[in-house]
Amino acid sequence: MERNKGILYAIGAYLMWGLFPIYWKQLETIPALQLIGHRIGWSFILLFLFVLITRQWKNFRSAAFNSKTLRIYLIAALLISINWFTYVWAVNNNFVVETSLGYYINPLFSVLLGVIIFRERLRPVQGIPIALAAIGVIYLAFNYGSLPWIALTLAFSFGLYGLVKKLAPLNSLHGLTLETGILFLPALAYLSYSEFVGQGAFLHSGPLEDWMMVGAGLVTTIPLLLFSAAVPRVPLTTIGVLQYINPTMQFLLGVFVYKEPFTHDRLIGFGIVWAGLILFWLEGLYARRSAAGTPLPELGEG
Repeated sequence: MERNKGILYAIGAYLMWGLFPIYWKQLETIPALQLIGHRIGWSFILLFLFVLITRQWKNFRSAAFNSKTLRIYLIAALLISINWFTYVWAVNNNFVVETSLGYYINPLFSVLLGVIIFRERLRPVQGIPIALAAIGVIYLAFNYGSLPWIALTLAFSFGLYGLVKKLAPLNSLHGLTLETGILFLPALAYLSYSEFVGQGAFLHSGPLEDWMMVGAGLVTTIPLLLFSAAVPRVPLTTIGVLQYINPTMQFLLGVFVYKEPFTHDRLIGFGIVWAGLILFWLEGLYARRSAAGTPLPELGEG
């Protein structure tokens, strides 16, 4: 029962993340930096209120307010702000397909970081998916005359963010509360400056846009809370499969809804990356089942 509930939570989180392009596209006339300012500001307000209402403030304050923790979460805050800004800017400038590439290659980049930073040892087959992802990116770069910098920025910033969070002491809720709290005053200062010079969008763009800017806090925090509730209930193998709901939905939205170009050369580049991901997942499944002593199903078994 708990496992099924966890799977539903995870699917809900990934579906919300996968639908993000639709949300941000409704605000494409508003500068991306202002959107991120509102996303940070309203997220912090919502998270702060949630911490207060659930009577977690005392535990949060004692765990968060020390110099070591603040240094770690300052780095995390900078990385997630880069990721959020790049993503929103890319969606609103018709690069939804490239954002999906970033989240496809992110798991492989995270494995590479584990090898470089934590000296984790790759299993013999694990190097092949990483190499295939690199080949796919290089192929796309040669065909388009430049690196797919949006995808790489998203993958690198989120991968490094995950690395920092691996070293961080707080849980997901408290961590994001602290991260958005660190960014809150700079975001508020920027939004106030935009308003002062007559470029502010909030309360000047129409009721729908105003409510959607406020709603940026909800669409940021709800999937995070769903994901946090799912992780303790769901095996990592299941999470490993479900995580591709997000970039797959974004890819399909980019190609079929927003009609972004997807040429034969792009198909080849993406196909190489997808082949690497399939091999990566199959190798991980085999390794985990072997370690647990569980035989792999024969062909034809359900």
